[in-house]
Amino acid sequence: MVIDFSSFHDLPRQMDAIFDEMWRSGEFGQRRMAYPPVNITEDEQSIYVSAEIPGMKIEDIDLTLTEGSLVIKGKRVPESGNYYRQERPTGNFQRVVNVNVPVNAEAVTASMKNGVLAVSLPKSEESRPRKISIAAQ
Repeated sequence: MVIDFSSFHDLPRQMDAIFDEMWRSGEFGQRRMAYPPVNITEDEQSIYVSAEIPGMKIEDIDLTLTEGSLVIKGKRVPESGNYYRQERPTGNFQRVVNVNVPVNAEAVTASMKNGVLAVSLPKSEESRPRKISIAAQ
């Protein structure tokens, strides 16, 4: 008895195509396409944004603070060569991070280490919580 498996030769590529289409068309595809991926945290004094942008030079990244948002822009130049698989996006990118509190624009700092961009957005005095004392009568 001979079993012919030749019809399964292209199965891995077909399965990849099916899953790629499922991810691209659903809400998961929207999340995957947001680049660069960011983590946003806050404490009483500041909002902190960290973005993963490996392989980028500092001078190729543009940060802009506008009224209510931080904009991260750049262009990733593709490396030369023939790719078997390319999962890291290339080309122009822009990520807008909405900041829902007033920020002290003069005190904003940014640094880059090991492909992670770290931005500190200090909250303005009027947006920080204040302790209110209660007077006894």
